[in-house]
Amino acid sequence: MSSEIIANLNQKHAAREISIQASREIIRLSANSIRCIHRLEMEEAQRLASLAGEKVIEIRDLIYTKHPDLYFSGYTQDAQKEYTEARICYALISDIDIPSHEVLGVEIAPYINGIAEAASELRRFILDSLRKDDSSRSEELMGKMDEVYNMMTIIDFPDALTGGIRRTTDQLRAVLERTRGDLTMALRQRKLEDLLSKHEL
Repeated sequence: MSSEIIANLNQKHAAREISIQASREIIRLSANSIRCIHRLEMEEAQRLASLAGEKVIEIRDLIYTKHPDLYFSGYTQDAQKEYTEARICYALISDIDIPSHEVLGVEIAPYINGIAEAASELRRFILDSLRKDDSSRSEELMGKMDEVYNMMTIIDFPDALTGGIRRTTDQLRAVLERTRGDLTMALRQRKLEDLLSKHEL
């Protein structure tokens, strides 16, 4: 067997090990960033997401050109999806523009799946807002969930191109419908309480 083949495989194996480790770190940092967003620790959320973003670029620079099969493998694309979710969740909660996939440095399939998963995260914020009697914020976030869902429903391409966005969209729809039901019930309850309060007066 050619020594050149062995050398190439050794190089590819080393790149694979590095990218797997970096992908795990991206997923960890992104998950922690989302946890910080739920606690409204936004500066720390940004810091963690920025570290994850550096790893995303590191992997791309390492394997995109020389080893595209590794770059488009499951673990790398999953990491990009989790990173996207963290960034989009931050944008949705902070009321800022959603960054493009070019800005994030990720591929389209993990990008759109990350957006859909970020929208699902809004359920928790909506319920928290309801508990704080902030119905206007709840309705605002509900509108954002609707907007993302409607955007996802127009993506009609094979799963091989979209990373299974149909399944992710179905999951988002289930969360959306459940959340809309909870929000509607809470608003009706609030309205009834207000009417009873006025009647007592």
